[in-house]
Amino acid sequence: MRLFFSACLAALFLVAAPAQATGRQTAYGYAWADGAGRLRITPVSASLTERDGIPFHSLEAIPGARELKLAYGGADFRRLTAECDLKETEGRLAVDRKGLGKTRCTPKDLARRLAFGPAPVRVVHDGTKAVQVREFLPAKYYTRTLRGTIRRVDGDTIAVKGVELTHTWRLTFNRVTATCGAGWLTGKPVNADDDGLGTKGCTSEDFARVLRQVEHPVLAVVTYNPFSRELLSVWEVFGDA
Repeated sequence: MRLFFSACLAALFLVAAPAQATGRQTAYGYAWADGAGRLRITPVSASLTERDGIPFHSLEAIPGARELKLAYGGADFRRLTAECDLKETEGRLAVDRKGLGKTRCTPKDLARRLAFGPAPVRVVHDGTKAVQVREFLPAKYYTRTLRGTIRRVDGDTIAVKGVELTHTWRLTFNRVTATCGAGWLTGKPVNADDDGLGTKGCTSEDFARVLRQVEHPVLAVVTYNPFSRELLSVWEVFGDA
């Protein structure tokens, strides 16, 4: 009787247990470094288009898409630059008819590329392992603008109107103060335009340093990439302008 009961439980478990997804899947999006040999990417919809004979990909958000975290230590990485260690194409594009990078590179080259910031890529993955990573060209420089109070989340992340954004060395910080190192809205606002937006150009390091000293959310205008969630620019706002 005990053996029969155990067999029934085993059969019930096999029927009720959810099947795990198997096989390779493909995701387009902006890949971020996520520790040594790992990346994170939120899938987006990508459609191939062409302009002046150059293939691009138009991007759209996928409602409810969840971020993937993948190990790429054994992945086949292909760049759209002529050489693996170039920051930009330098006028020489290496893509196939589908607009995907052709230059064969290594996982170390991928780590170096991700160190500069998020990269638009197509990732073929099997479970949590990236099998192939290929760069592509977005159809345009995607940006969105928000005006509201920003709150520091950690050293490189802020939140504005419920959206968390990560900033890199590419961030531009536009201040109303006389110096880049001044506290938020401290001193005479000698660098503001007619709309009260800062005009003094500062760096991402200045932004991180100043925001660490702020105890409460502060008003700003920001631009960001809606697909990568990279914070691109911040304008300090003077007063109630």
